[in-house]
Amino acid sequence: MTLKPASMALAVALALSGCTLAPSYEQPPSPVPDQFREGADATQVTLPGWRDFFAEPELQQLIQTALANNRDLRLAMLDVEELRAQYRIQRADLFPDIGLNGTGTRQRVPGDLSNTGESQVQSQYGANVGISAYELDLFGRVRSLKDAALQNYLASEEAQRSAHITLVSEVANAYLTLVADRENLRISEETMEAYRSSLDLTQRRFDLGVGSELELRQAQTALETARANRARFARLVAQDRNALATLVGAPLPPLPNDNLEASGLVELSDVPSGLSSNVLLARPDIIRAEHLLRAANANIGAARAAFFPSISLTGTFGTSSAELDGLFESGSRSWSFSPSISLPIFTGGRNRASLDVAEVRRDQSVATYEQTIQTAFQEVSDALVARETLLEQEIAQQALVDATRRSLELSQQRYELGADDYLAVLDAQRSLLTARQELVSITLSKLANQITLYRALGGGWLEDQATVINTAPEQEDSDTSGTQG
Repeated sequence: MTLKPASMALAVALALSGCTLAPSYEQPPSPVPDQFREGADATQVTLPGWRDFFAEPELQQLIQTALANNRDLRLAMLDVEELRAQYRIQRADLFPDIGLNGTGTRQRVPGDLSNTGESQVQSQYGANVGISAYELDLFGRVRSLKDAALQNYLASEEAQRSAHITLVSEVANAYLTLVADRENLRISEETMEAYRSSLDLTQRRFDLGVGSELELRQAQTALETARANRARFARLVAQDRNALATLVGAPLPPLPNDNLEASGLVELSDVPSGLSSNVLLARPDIIRAEHLLRAANANIGAARAAFFPSISLTGTFGTSSAELDGLFESGSRSWSFSPSISLPIFTGGRNRASLDVAEVRRDQSVATYEQTIQTAFQEVSDALVARETLLEQEIAQQALVDATRRSLELSQQRYELGADDYLAVLDAQRSLLTARQELVSITLSKLANQITLYRALGGGWLEDQATVINTAPEQEDSDTSGTQG
């Protein structure tokens, strides 16, 4: 990089005005459509705090315990503390280090080295206040590094928010899975009791000589199949409790709920389909990606400053004396001032390569930022589409359960009257079991989709307040934007 006198003068002028050489920051344009779906415009979306979104007391207590005990969230909080300290360290480089030094030396000088030709003992004592190698940040290198450290710290805070939101949604999903499997366990137990009653009826008919052994064995087969199905769901319930306990980070209390349709589990009904995609800008992962982009932008300023001279100062002021008791007497004052300047002439292309690396990393950060927005857009779009279809599917499945239950009643009546064989009853019982379990699965998917939409819109961070997301947020001022002062 060739430095012309004009460019040197410009750099000095910028430095003296307290600016950096970082390029002007511009937020990348959004790589997604303006709206998720065609429809009415939405000016804002109000997301309830997680305590209002998950109104069931059992689930609230589980989430609260997880937030206090979960190790992944604890690590995210410690990462924030670490980067906060790193920022404070980097910011401290803007100020000189002032220290107090006390020295004392006694040495014997042999005669052939002394001025008098005789051996002698020399003493020197000193007490000084000074600064050591303080860099005058004329070209903003230190300020650029400080700005990058600040943005990394802010990015870590957003990472903590993401971890918080993810943990809330994971606990809720794990709890709903447990409730769903408990409901399936209850259904399998009810089915097993129905099969046991059918076996008793078939046994009586066989004993009276009006039923065949084939019907009896079919009833026994159905009962044992139901018993195996019950054992499978009992195992799933135990495994679900283990998974939930790991997320919560503490022993679980009794959780008797076995009904996914219980009121207050999940409710998010005020999100319009024609939502503006600008709501994504409030997601913590997107805010984090932009902070990392600003940090990469600031690092370019530090890389550019490496092409210019570096000036550092070392100085002391104090007192010196050959005798300890004369250290603070009149005339013992001493001082030193040692400025130094370093001008890169030939570095083997190191500075040019460092700047190239900084610019490439900035471009990588831009790509990551755009990719994060695209992923978020897909998550919200998929959740909005699934919300409508899952509700319709749940209604249809409930109608199927009602029809299948009625079909079973008719089949049992026909069998008892001798108008049909037992195989029709078994088919109706299996159909009802399958329909009821499928209804539980669809209901679980519907509730999980509500949680996905809530998380995808950035909800779950505030506990007791609603989160209002504007679709056209004002641009945030940043001390790393452009040529900075």
